[in-house]
Amino acid sequence: MHGTLPTPRVTLDTRPHILVLGNEKGGSGKSTAAMHVIVGLLRDGYRVGAIDLDARQATLTRYLEARAATAAKRGVSLPLPASRAIHASRAETRREAEAEDEAALSEAIAALAREAEFVVIDCPGADTYLARRAHALADTLITPINDSFVDFSMLAIVDPDDRRVVRPSVYAELVWEARKARFARDRGRLDWIVMRNRLGAREARNQRDVGATLEELAKRIGFRTVRGFGERVIFRELYLQGLTLMDLKEAGIGGSLTMSHVAARQEVRTLLAAIRKGPPGDVWGLKRAGAAVAPLAPADGAA
Repeated sequence: MHGTLPTPRVTLDTRPHILVLGNEKGGSGKSTAAMHVIVGLLRDGYRVGAIDLDARQATLTRYLEARAATAAKRGVSLPLPASRAIHASRAETRREAEAEDEAALSEAIAALAREAEFVVIDCPGADTYLARRAHALADTLITPINDSFVDFSMLAIVDPDDRRVVRPSVYAELVWEARKARFARDRGRLDWIVMRNRLGAREARNQRDVGATLEELAKRIGFRTVRGFGERVIFRELYLQGLTLMDLKEAGIGGSLTMSHVAARQEVRTLLAAIRKGPPGDVWGLKRAGAAVAPLAPADGAA
């Protein structure tokens, strides 16, 4: 387990706010988005727990390990979450495997919830029992998709001639089942955000078509959209050091800011602002009896 937990700024009467990064398709940028959300929350002063549900690939886990190593090597202070990694059960029967997975996820959340105000869960790029259970527990679900109709096909079937949405697809159906399970458990609401990733610097026709079709689908099945991260080398470079765009002001880290860095950091701020907004009348899903919500500072402390 990594990290220490600072003094709380939000008092919860029941459990932490659970943010899930999910998409059945791999390579959509879930772990990069998860890490930036985690660090953004930490730098706002919140106590954060992180769960890597894809412990075999371990992208988020390696990101956190690299971050701890960079902090130690450079002698700088980098905020880290408390974290857990969960390996899928190898039990012989499906019933036994699901029971073991359920127990492992419940134990991890319970352990982190004793001190964390937010738990961020990074799901594998596949339909697994652990991923489905995480979706059903989510207060906020963030689904990064590459800005193309290839990735869009996970959400809906589209008419090839007029780009009209024909029907929701496999992942949208998974989220629908998760919403029903979430409501049945505690009458809670799942706030779903679809994050358009790897946007080009110039808007092409395909990008406009994806955007228009996505907005049509959003109205039908109930999600919010947000512009995600552009196709930038900086994200791949930062991963090797366990860093995020909110760490560039640390002593000796990141060098001088370029215009590309500034634009990329603004993309992160836009994502964090969209997540904070929440559904109407809610703030981080924390408007409950006995919950005191503190003002939120910019992601990296800048004005």
